[in-house]
Amino acid sequence: MSEWLVLALAMIAASAVVLTIAVLSNRRLADDDDPSETPDVIEYMTMMIGVVYAIVLGLAIAGVWEGRSAAQEYVRLEAQALHEVKARSAVYPAEVRTRIRTDVDAYVRHVLHDEWRSMSDHGALTDEGARLLDRVRADVTDYRPRNDHEGQAYQPLVDEVAAVDDARSGRGQSAGATMPGVVWFGLIIGALVTIGLIFTLQIRRTFRELLLAGLFSVLIAFLLFLIWDFDSPFGRGISATSAPFLDLFPGAAGG
Repeated sequence: MSEWLVLALAMIAASAVVLTIAVLSNRRLADDDDPSETPDVIEYMTMMIGVVYAIVLGLAIAGVWEGRSAAQEYVRLEAQALHEVKARSAVYPAEVRTRIRTDVDAYVRHVLHDEWRSMSDHGALTDEGARLLDRVRADVTDYRPRNDHEGQAYQPLVDEVAAVDDARSGRGQSAGATMPGVVWFGLIIGALVTIGLIFTLQIRRTFRELLLAGLFSVLIAFLLFLIWDFDSPFGRGISATSAPFLDLFPGAAGG
């Protein structure tokens, strides 16, 4: 199911539930009921709970967005380091240079076409990706420089391979969900409480009041969807992209 379809259904359902409860509750009120009799303390508590929940929602959105941004940065660093390995290997003999570049391209193709799917579906890296990276590392570290020029390029190449490994590890740690289950429990319960407090204010069936109640519930549903969508940096609609790999290795896009 499309993420946008999920969003549309969630917003429609939230609005429908709130409006239905509001209409049914209003039918049960006596004709002489006066909404102005709502104690001031209830209005104050409703306002404070709404403010606190808004702060919690803001912190949750900021947290998952930061996680997504960090995941995207790991992808960029990994792609850039791999590009540097290919570029710096130009000082090596043709046979060694070709082997390094071929293995780098094989690793990039695996990341784009296999490992990315594994991160999206299972939230984990693949053993094959680790094996291909080990082969790149062996290509670089096993070669013995034959002159000073190659010797000066050796250590930077080793450092770039280490940078690839570090960025890959960070990408793997960012692949899963970032929000603990207990936080989701608090967000959902908080949404129910916040929306439920609307009815303590004894809203009527006027178009203006029903519209505001519906829009309020739709807004909360949208914000919860936004948190859910950002919570999986590689798995949903608004996720980290493989653009850095595609920009630096355009030939790997076709598999």
